[in-house]
Amino acid sequence: MQNHIQARHAFAGTLMVLVSSVAFSSKAILVKLAYAYHIDAASLIALRMAFSIPFFIGLMLWLRYTSVSTKLSRDDVIMLVFLGAVAGYGSMWLNFAGLQYVTAGLERVILFLYPTLVVLLSVVLHQHRITKYEVIALIASYAGVILVVGHDLSMPTAAASHILLGAGLVLGSAIVYALYLVLSGKLIPRLGALLFTAYTMSIASIASGVHFIATEPISAVMYLPLQVYWLSFVMALVATVLPSILLNMGIHRIGSNKASLVSSVGPVSTIFLAWIFLGESITLLQVVGTALVLLGVLAISLSKK
Repeated sequence: MQNHIQARHAFAGTLMVLVSSVAFSSKAILVKLAYAYHIDAASLIALRMAFSIPFFIGLMLWLRYTSVSTKLSRDDVIMLVFLGAVAGYGSMWLNFAGLQYVTAGLERVILFLYPTLVVLLSVVLHQHRITKYEVIALIASYAGVILVVGHDLSMPTAAASHILLGAGLVLGSAIVYALYLVLSGKLIPRLGALLFTAYTMSIASIASGVHFIATEPISAVMYLPLQVYWLSFVMALVATVLPSILLNMGIHRIGSNKASLVSSVGPVSTIFLAWIFLGESITLLQVVGTALVLLGVLAISLSKK
């Protein structure tokens, strides 16, 4: 009986991580669909986060009400503001800006490099000694990205300067997100993953609103096609709030080791979703490049467990 309950618990956790990974992957598709209506990155993020923030504030209040709250020091607040506004919103803006120039498939493959970037940042910030095993995994991952970038550059309608600019912006997003993960290591164990996410995503939402107000007229989001508001709402619910919660619940049930394996479906699901909804091609070169990235990232992730 106990084994049966544990098996159901593990299956539920695996399903949560799987759904979370596919839902996260849908973000790039929704962004590309919204860009067809000529909206800029700052406005689109502002709409996404405006729809998201009620859920994250509600989650934060519920967690603080139902559990023992950790008292935040002044340094904790400063770090949360930095992580939410600079690292959280900064990585988001770079990602959305990059999607104006690259395919959804390429974006997801580059973003999936973040575990390798965490290793490299740990070398710089914490004097982590990199192993030969990690070097091989890093070489495989970045060789895979080069192949996928080469695939996009070989397309008949490819504009090399735009693709390289977009890839650079998305890589910048992955670097900032990796920094976010490295710096959040002390706060997450104290606050809990869900409360930490609620804090930082709420702050990121406020940062996106401040950036939008400082750079765009309010009218920029007042008279958009209905489809843009619908896509922004789906992006907030399906590609932001829901996967954030499901991922944490899944990791709690199956552990980060197995969650890393299940999450590797992300880049693959993005490529297929982009093929279905955006008409992006799937080629052997792209598949081989993506496989190299997945193998390298999984090797890095599992070696740290």
